[in-house]
Amino acid sequence: MTARMLKFVGLEKAMPDKRPAAERRGDFDEIYAEFSPETGAAQAARCSQCGVPFCQIHCPLQNNIPDWLMLAAEGRMEEAYEMASATNNMPEICGRICPQDRLCEGNCVIEQSGHGTVTIGAVEKFITETAWDSGWVRGPQPRTERPETVGIVGAGPAGMAAAEELRRKGYRVTVYDRYDRTGGLLVYGIPNFKLEKSVVARRTRLLEEAGIEFHREFEVGRDATLAELRSRHDAILLATGVYKARGLACPGAGLDDVVTAMTYLTASNRKSLGDSVPAYETGALNAEGKAVVVVGGGDTAMDCVRTAVRQGAVSVRCLYRRDRANMPGSEREVRHAEEEGVEFVWLSAPEALVGRSEGDRAGVAGVRALRTRLGLPDATGRQSPELVEDSGFSLDADMVIEALGFDPEPIPALFGAPELEVTRWGTARIDWKTMMTNLDGVFAAGDIVRGASLVVWAIRDGRDAAEGIDKHIQARADARAAAE
Repeated sequence: MTARMLKFVGLEKAMPDKRPAAERRGDFDEIYAEFSPETGAAQAARCSQCGVPFCQIHCPLQNNIPDWLMLAAEGRMEEAYEMASATNNMPEICGRICPQDRLCEGNCVIEQSGHGTVTIGAVEKFITETAWDSGWVRGPQPRTERPETVGIVGAGPAGMAAAEELRRKGYRVTVYDRYDRTGGLLVYGIPNFKLEKSVVARRTRLLEEAGIEFHREFEVGRDATLAELRSRHDAILLATGVYKARGLACPGAGLDDVVTAMTYLTASNRKSLGDSVPAYETGALNAEGKAVVVVGGGDTAMDCVRTAVRQGAVSVRCLYRRDRANMPGSEREVRHAEEEGVEFVWLSAPEALVGRSEGDRAGVAGVRALRTRLGLPDATGRQSPELVEDSGFSLDADMVIEALGFDPEPIPALFGAPELEVTRWGTARIDWKTMMTNLDGVFAAGDIVRGASLVVWAIRDGRDAAEGIDKHIQARADARAAAE
């Protein structure tokens, strides 16, 4: 093992080739190429095979990262894929979009020692793309078929992960989703330059071929109440995500040309998918020729600024109230955005949006902002931004995009289930040991439980919920058998 591994002492960290910024600004294609077999194996061999693998500890899925790095270094690619997919239902997606710099790679031991992290995400993508190309990726194949059925509300990463795990256990699974395509945020929220939609579509096909049934354009509360779904299935999983956008609370926030991040990104993604998007064609959701200001500092804000660049905006600025070191988004994404021409305005917060009249429209003309400084930590431990008096400045803007995060929709009211308990934040209240809500046989997973979070956490929750559902159904079956 040591002859093949521990190459970090003589081999520098390397990422796959990245397309030049001038080239990638003009399209929505993924920006990284893939490792060659030789380079991928060599980069995997940089792993130090730590006795305590902090990369694995800081992965929400507890992926066996050192193990599949070693297998990839030895050229045992099919085994590497089996190891990677044993804990992750979507390794090809996590390899592309996980903020590895904040998770596995950010906690890599050789990164801490100054040698540069193992490029775990790129190797994960290399392993899984090799597996897809080689025909090694297979859908769930249950050993026995069970009579019980499970209904899943939401076809995002949590719902898809749970569906796969439950189907593997032999359950008949039906997934209900409001959108016309499967994938949720993966399809409509994340741009192609991070995740091409064909990657999600092939995973969906795999699940459909395994017998999982998808009911698209289905809204709970409109097409069926939660109670009606409960009567159809032995268990229900709520994996709806959170889509209620947080808006600016300042004068001018209601002006035309002030749009939410998901509205903007969904329009762009639909356009890339070939859909007719009238609001894009009219320019309402198109940044071409405009001065764009995005407010926020998370990964969604990075998606917005980089999308605006590709649409042909004349300028793109990102306004964030904290500094670079305290932003919630990936530092890697910030670097990509800067390379592509995005300007970051740190330690700044909007005070008001300035309008202009255009016939019947009240469009936006600019943003008045104030400088901020970081004060004492808040309840979460992060330093709270404080406004600096007499520090005002202005930015021109023809479009302002709100990327301030998301809150849950009022699920009990929407689903016709006022008895469903939620937390004070509006998320579904569950028993974390079982993932079940206060309603018998109704479970919840993903962002609707933990609030807006990462795809990798949604996958983890989906897997945990599948285990909880299986135990619940098995316990009821055992109870019935004992009563008979």
